[in-house]
Amino acid sequence: MRYFPLFMNLTEKAVLVIGGGEVASRKTEALVRSEAQVTVLSPELSDVLRELWYEGQLRWIQQRYDQAFLTRNYVQVWATTDSPQLNHQIYADAKVLGIPVNVVDDQPYCDFITPAMVDRGQIQIAISSGGASPVLVRNIRESIEAILAQNLAVLAQFCGEKREHIKAALPDVSARRRFWETFLADPMVKDTRDPAVLETIYQRCMAEPETLVQEVVWVVCDADVELLPMKAVRFMQQSDRVLYHRDIPPAGLELCRRDAERSAFHNREQLLNLLSEARNETRCLCVVVTADVFSSVADLRASGDRHFGSAFYQMY
Repeated sequence: MRYFPLFMNLTEKAVLVIGGGEVASRKTEALVRSEAQVTVLSPELSDVLRELWYEGQLRWIQQRYDQAFLTRNYVQVWATTDSPQLNHQIYADAKVLGIPVNVVDDQPYCDFITPAMVDRGQIQIAISSGGASPVLVRNIRESIEAILAQNLAVLAQFCGEKREHIKAALPDVSARRRFWETFLADPMVKDTRDPAVLETIYQRCMAEPETLVQEVVWVVCDADVELLPMKAVRFMQQSDRVLYHRDIPPAGLELCRRDAERSAFHNREQLLNLLSEARNETRCLCVVVTADVFSSVADLRASGDRHFGSAFYQMY
């Protein structure tokens, strides 16, 4: 992974865009939306940039590039001119001053790159191939946009406004997570754009006592993780603790909830010890094994386990 994914707060930060054409327009529009203090350095401006300038959303220096315009006041520099030689000179000048620089469509001359974005208000999804395949990234973005609910912006704002309230009402982190999972699973929450409806559902969920049901989930996961049924993946993402065999592929572990406690086991004896402890202490326990291991530890599963394709689970 060459590029570390990062969302950067540019509010009221000075950013310099060198160039005034179509490419500069696309980048500048995004920077303005992030509330950066944008300065465009260019003899001419595109219609889009000129409109932003008229509206007072950017500062325009109507000059050709000169190193004197580049100062440490800027937290980012974007080189978007149609001259590769000039862009490379801008890159070299910015590096001397220690300013991160992006030479658009010239990856070797980029300290950072911008991903494709799916924007739903406060919900932002970034997709990047590290510059390897922009068309593939665009196709992935279109696929994600097609399945995401259109009310995510309203929902994100509502959840953000409730953060302090639910922290006071439910001090336990796991209890808060379970509450939000229940709230977000409501069919009306997935569809409505009315905050009043969300408030009604929120208050109803707060008033309902939590039903503590312990779950032990067995998931068979071999090389091709795409064969896992959706029900198995859902269990993996809801687990509080994960016990996994050492031969489980990394892609399989990536499907488990990121902040779940994880313990690896190498043999039957280790699994038995971990199970004895975890069954009594964990509300939702997921045991991830290969097909061979699953067959060899059949007697460790409680009677009455049900089979869901590659997943087994038992409620206690």
